[in-house]
Amino acid sequence: MRSSGLALLILVAAPGALRAQDDACRFELIRGGEQGVQQGSNYFAGGGVIIGCLGTRVRMSSDSVASYGGEVGVVQFIGNVRYEDTTITMTAKNGTYFKTGERWEARGDVVTRNLENGSSLAGPSLDYYRTLKGVRDTVEMYAIGRPKINYIPTDSAGSAEEPYLINADRVRLKGNDRVWAAGTVTIDRSDFAATADSMRLDTGAGNDATLIGKPVVRGLGSDSFNLKGRQVDLKLENRTLSYVLSRGDAHAVSADLDLVADTIGLDVNDRKLVQTIAWGDSIRPYAYSTDYAIRADSMAFDTPGQRLKESRAFGRAWVGGAVDSASTERDCSRDYHICDWLQGDTVVAQFAQRDSAGRERTVLQRVDAVKTARALYRTEKKDGGPPGMNYSRADRIIVTMKQGSGEGVDTVELQGKVDGVQIDPDKPPAPSDSTPPPPAAGQVGR
Repeated sequence: MRSSGLALLILVAAPGALRAQDDACRFELIRGGEQGVQQGSNYFAGGGVIIGCLGTRVRMSSDSVASYGGEVGVVQFIGNVRYEDTTITMTAKNGTYFKTGERWEARGDVVTRNLENGSSLAGPSLDYYRTLKGVRDTVEMYAIGRPKINYIPTDSAGSAEEPYLINADRVRLKGNDRVWAAGTVTIDRSDFAATADSMRLDTGAGNDATLIGKPVVRGLGSDSFNLKGRQVDLKLENRTLSYVLSRGDAHAVSADLDLVADTIGLDVNDRKLVQTIAWGDSIRPYAYSTDYAIRADSMAFDTPGQRLKESRAFGRAWVGGAVDSASTERDCSRDYHICDWLQGDTVVAQFAQRDSAGRERTVLQRVDAVKTARALYRTEKKDGGPPGMNYSRADRIIVTMKQGSGEGVDTVELQGKVDGVQIDPDKPPAPSDSTPPPPAAGQVGR
């Protein structure tokens, strides 16, 4: 029912007037329901009510409404609430439109869908700020209560790309390409998954993301990896993960190595890890696997085709081979006598793939150390005796492993100024078959 008492709510535009979507809302009663009561500047109606913003596509509907303060006040929508404009559609149990700031608040079973890219949000609460000339040029939304977000970026042509599934205690969205989240954040896609205390994501001009607060990023698929630290930055190329950088207490685990450092960067191409770099001083980079260990001020690992091919270590670089199985000490870089090792200002190691019990594994094949190079390695046993030990110094040392299998040193090439020492233990004497007679009565044997 419409009556003259609705004049405070219903404002009529001049004939032919067309107003911009981002102008301030002038309420228009489109359908007043079965009952409508005007009390001063307040209006109450039930039986299904639709209110719009005059001259725009903004529409708000519900079972009943309560409007306070006329054109400058607040309108409450109760029961089966729906909001829509040129950007989104939204349903909820209850909603409120505030003229001040042109803000829409939805409460209870909120479901929102972005009409431009298909993104959706579902949760208990959402505050929506539509564009307003002279105040904000981009839509903004705030949600609490751990909403579930299906966030769909678009390419330059506006085509939808793979979505991000985002969950967090609190979320802020700005436009169609920026998201901030806090409180046990999780992000899931087919190429990676991530967790953190808080997150920033820009799929627009920035094309990047930042995770802080115990962040962990897991690369998924056949070439999986795990990277964590105090802060992890993601770089996106064509909205696909292309680079991951961990800052502070960085720790990376992949198929070929376990690596710790101050900072670790992972270069990803076509969802495959192609290079790993690490540097730092408070935590000097240290990489290890079953068959080798590497320490240096900085290092890089090349993994084309998902296979470790080469590592380069710079600054007090050290590379150790297979650990002595008889020793319980894993870190042979701290206990040089239990494994073969090579050290220099720069050490380049090359790796090969070998079959082991039907399973392919990466083994150390060749190591090249330059500038103040030193090497300690075990030599072959002679005539059943214990293995020898060689310690060498040179300007450059090149070590080749046996048949590229990592089963010990094959050849050692020394260049430049050379010195060193070779230790060959004698073969222990064979045990005697004769048994000494027992001591005579009253005699003590020594």
